[in-house]
Amino acid sequence: MATFAAVLTFIDDIERRLTVRPRHREYLQELLAAGTLHESGPFADDTGALIVYEAVDETMARQFLADDPYTEAGVIADASLHEWKILFSGSSAEKSPSVP
Repeated sequence: MATFAAVLTFIDDIERRLTVRPRHREYLQELLAAGTLHESGPFADDTGALIVYEAVDETMARQFLADDPYTEAGVIADASLHEWKILFSGSSAEKSPSVP
């Protein structure tokens, strides 16, 4: 499995986002239970969010993002997805640095 970080920017329509948010959070809970969500949460200024997926490849990570109710409802103004090489983590002793 590889780790992918999705950086999201929300549209300015907060009412629309709040309407969809329960389905979005339910979807993320399903990914968490399946072991494919590493962590997620909104930025402190509430303009976007970071979602970290565990996926076999980038295609799978992109599908996780595409299936998100926020994507389907057009709540995401912009999203970027990057494979993330975790060097240090307080949440997992299994991860080790792979420094060249």
